[in-house]
Order: sequence, then C-alpha cells, then structure tokens
Amino acid sequence: MGPGKAKYRKKRLAKLNVNRCHEATKQKLDQSDQTLGNQIKNFIKSCQGENKDNLAAVLYDINDLRLEQRPMPEIGPKDVLLAVDCVGICRTDVEYWEKGRAGPYVVEEPMILGREASGIVVESGKQVQHLRKGDRVAVEPGESCRHCQLCRSGQYNLCPSIRFCATPPNDGLLTRYAKHPAHLCYKLPDHVTMEEGALLEPLAVGMASCRRAKVGLGSEVLILGCGPIGLTTLATATSIGASKVLIVDKKKDRLEIAKSFGADTLHLNENCNPKDLAQSIHATMGCIPDKCFDCVGTIESLKLAIYTTRPGGMCTLVGVPDGKIVLPLIDAMSREVDILGVVNYRNEYLSYHSYPIALAMAASFELSLPAIISHHFPLEQISLAFETAKLQADGTLKTLSKYFRTGQAGS
Repeated sequence: MGPGKAKYRKKRLAKLNVNRCHEATKQKLDQSDQTLGNQIKNFIKSCQGENKDNLAAVLYDINDLRLEQRPMPEIGPKDVLLAVDCVGICRTDVEYWEKGRAGPYVVEEPMILGREASGIVVESGKQVQHLRKGDRVAVEPGESCRHCQLCRSGQYNLCPSIRFCATPPNDGLLTRYAKHPAHLCYKLPDHVTMEEGALLEPLAVGMASCRRAKVGLGSEVLILGCGPIGLTTLATATSIGASKVLIVDKKKDRLEIAKSFGADTLHLNENCNPKDLAQSIHATMGCIPDKCFDCVGTIESLKLAIYTTRPGGMCTLVGVPDGKIVLPLIDAMSREVDILGVVNYRNEYLSYHSYPIALAMAASFELSLPAIISHHFPLEQISLAFETAKLQADGTLKTLSKYFRTGQAGS
C-alpha cells in the first residue's frame, strides 16, 4: 500500500472512530433523557385522578401549623399549575411559625408557608408558550405589577404592589399543587436537580447582595454568618473574582462546609467584643475588607460588620434584624462607611436578571448547592421539619420538604 493510500485509510478510520464516539455519546444522552422522561411521566400520572391530594402546611397562629386539604387551584391564561416537589424552609418561615411575624409583616389569617420551591408543570394556561406539561421548573416567588416606575427601571423587588409567596396575606408553596405566573417559572436543565432548583431562591439573594455591594475583581470580602445565605453570598463573591474572602461563624461544622466553597474561615467564640474581634479579623485577613456582609442580623453581628469594614467601604445588611437595634452610626459616618440594605433580588440596569443567572450558575457544575442541604422531610412531617430548622443542632443547615424521596425521611 502506497503512502497516499495509507494516509487516506488512516483519515477514514479516524473519522469512523469519531462517528462511533458521537453515536455512543448520543446513545448515552438519549438513555438519560428517556430515564428522566419516564420519571416525569410517572410523576404526572400519579398526580392525575378525580380525588387529587392537595395537602398544604397552613399556619394559623404561633406554633400552630396544620396540615389540611386545600381546593385545587384554577389557573389563568398566563399561569401554570405546578405539582410542587421541593420546598426549602427558610428563616422567615420559621419566624412566622415561632413569632407570628417577620419584620413588619404579621400573620393575621391562615397562610400557607414556603417560598423556596421547584415543581413540575402539570397544566399550562392558553397564553403560555415557553412551558409545557412535564417541564421541571424553579419558582421565583415574587410577582410585581410590572407597570410602576420601579418595575420598569428593573427594581421590581421594591414594587409597592408586589405579591411575595408566604408573606402575609399571600399563600406560599408548601402544598402539593400551586398555581404560579408562568413568566416566574424557569425550566431546569436535565442535569440540575429539583433540590438545586429550590435553592435558586437563596442563591439569587446571595447574588443580589454581591451586586448591591459592587463586589468585583480584587475585592476583599468578609461574610458574617455561615448559613445558606452566607454560603451563597460566598459562592457568588468567589465566582465574581474577589481576591480574599473570609467567612466567620460560631459553628465549626458550618465552617467546614464553607471551606469546600473555597473560603478562608474563622471560628468565633460565644462572647466577643465587636471592636476587639474586628482587630482579630483584620489580622487574620491581612487586610481591612472593603466589602462586608452581615448574613446574621443580630445586634452583635451588625456592630461587628460596621467596625470591620474599611473606611470608604460598603457594609451590606443581608440578615433581617429582629426589632429595634442601636448601631454605632457615628463610627460609620466618621469613616464614610456606606450601609446598604438588600431586599430579595431584581433586574439590575435591565440587563441583569438574578434568577436566570442563578440558574446558569447552578448548571455550571462549579457550585455544589446540594452541600447546603442537611435534612429532607416529607410534607406529612412538616412540624418535625420546622422543629429541626428552629433548633439548628450541629449538622443542621438547610431543611427541605420533598414530595418524592427514596430512602429514610429526615435524613
């Protein structure tokens, strides 16, 4: 065989091998799609029938959380009906259950709890084009008017008419079925789990916090509090390009999780003087942070956040304080420390929509959101789920209510 024919034969074999490789990959993907498709079909089939179970977790009063059947929602032309799969229990849910209020919002009539959710579309309205039956979606829980000046400028989180799930008097998503505006439901890629879909809500808060404080390349960041919001703020800051990130907490088990997100950590003692602790943090970081995030919301953490921030820096309040607090504002003013507040998330300059970007971040394989989840409970054990979220024993981080789960509940 001449050199020309040998070269041609080599190229042809290489091409055949590439084709075989593509075919094998395609077959593997097709099998994966088929498995996922069968799971969704079985899920929808279980949702159908004349007597649909629409069990819901309804808060009547302080420590009075009841499971009761609710009527099946009737959707409008721009809505979808969701079979809710995963719902995260957040600190605000626990405060409503424990105190009957969260910040300025007071529970005055029975309300379904839960705002961090994912589900499967079982019915769509006539005008819905981008979603169909069987789509797995993450749910953005706040519906604004979309017409006022704030909405048109992208600040829809500040809309005076916003209806936010599980915020009095609006029902939440801890229920078998819920209707929701279709434009606030985001289809999940096949490799993104339903648990990750439910965690897009706290991830969007972390992203909005970093945008609000203008974290960028070279930022030196301090995060107080290693809960779900602290960890999502940490994940966002490191992905944006902060040069130094230190996260502090009183719980060592949480700090271990933070290390897996790529941060330096510092364990705090129970009784610390904020001014002395600020000096210790500066020494640990080797600098004075220009961006500080308080993801706790106590008097001590708020003071520490102000004392720790570099002159001319930004101190961002993410955790919601309970009641009236006294802050060292003179210290902040004399050093020109900007104190910022964060309310949920929004479109930044009409070009930055937090939820789709949070979904892209979760889908990138660079963020291990499931590491935040510590417990799963079925809806029937919702009282135990709230007790677990309230007690925050060692090893507790994010508690989820999940509809279908293999294995032992409460793991």
